Parts: sequence; structure tokens; C-alpha cells
Amino acid sequence: MELLASRSPASRLATEPSLETPPSLLERLRHPDDRAAWAHFVDLYTPILFAFAGRLGLQEADAADLVQDVFLLLMRTLPQFTYDPQKSFRAWLWTVMRNKVAAHRRGPQPHSAGLSGVADSDEMERAWEAEYRQRLVGRALTIMQSEFQPATWKACWEHVVSGRSAAEVASELGMTVGAVYAAKFRVLARLRQELQGFLD
Repeated sequence: MELLASRSPASRLATEPSLETPPSLLERLRHPDDRAAWAHFVDLYTPILFAFAGRLGLQEADAADLVQDVFLLLMRTLPQFTYDPQKSFRAWLWTVMRNKVAAHRRGPQPHSAGLSGVADSDEMERAWEAEYRQRLVGRALTIMQSEFQPATWKACWEHVVSGRSAAEVASELGMTVGAVYAAKFRVLARLRQELQGFLD
């Protein structure tokens, strides 16, 4: 697949072809006793939800309450969640966020005076649609980087994100061209496995 210069680095990584390696994180979240999966999910999504809570007009204390409420709801519902490629997890999560914000607005929220009307804004939903994938992939990459040897990570990053030829990267890093392609395959396969179901 050709790399398109207009794509963001995270978008390029997320759309490269690779093999799926089950079980995905989404599948693991169907098991409430999988504490490692839930801890990882919270680590993955907390910055994303906080960022959008801020964009929805919530101050820090209210944003923390909202994010906690969203995670509590997800802990109750995700064990029964069945991944359907025809449906969008991204859109479902936005609905959860929007409904939770509406509930916060109805309650006594002394710190949220500027929130009125923002949660239902079409502009905010478009922002969610536009930024969700980028934020999620970026966060996943940050977490995943420690899983790979520095040379493996750099080879993939330079070849896929920076768009440099495998031969050029191999020469710079003292690797074979085949090793660069292997590094690319390993990182992208891991990324797509990690985010299976979440990017839809």
C-alpha cells in the first residue's frame, strides 16, 4: 500500500495491512475478571476521554467525574458487548459521552456553567469523529512502544510514518532490508490487534 503524504502518522500506521492476532483487547474486556485488560483499557482511553470532556466545556473536577462515570458504565456494559463490524464502537462511545454530559448538566454542577448546549453540538460530534482515530492510535502507540526493541520501533516508524525507503532505513540502522520489513510487520500487526474493534 502506498503511503499518502497527506495522512497523519497515526493514520498511516493504523491503515497499513497486517494480520489480526486474537484475542483483541475488546474481546478481553468481555471478561470482568481480566484486570490487566481493564487497566490497559483505562490507560488507553483516559487521556482521550479527558480531552473531549475538556472540549465539551467541563472543568477539571467535572471532567474527572464524567470520565469516572463513563468507565463505570463501560465496565457494566462491555462484558456483554459483541463486536459487530457493521456497527461503530466510536459512535457508540460518543453516544455514551454525550448522554453522560447531559446527565451532568441536569444535576447540580457548580463548575460547569459554560457547558450549556455544548454537548449536543453538531460541531463537537464532528470533532469527535475527526479526532477519535488519531487520538486513539497515538495513545496506543505511546503505550506499545515499550514492547519493542528500540531498533525495531525506529525501523517501523521511519519506514511507515516518515515514508523512507526500507533500504535507506536499513542502511542507517545497520539492518537488512528484510529486517526493516519484519519490524514493520511486527509493529503494525500488534497495533491492529490491539485496536481491533475500537477504530470502527
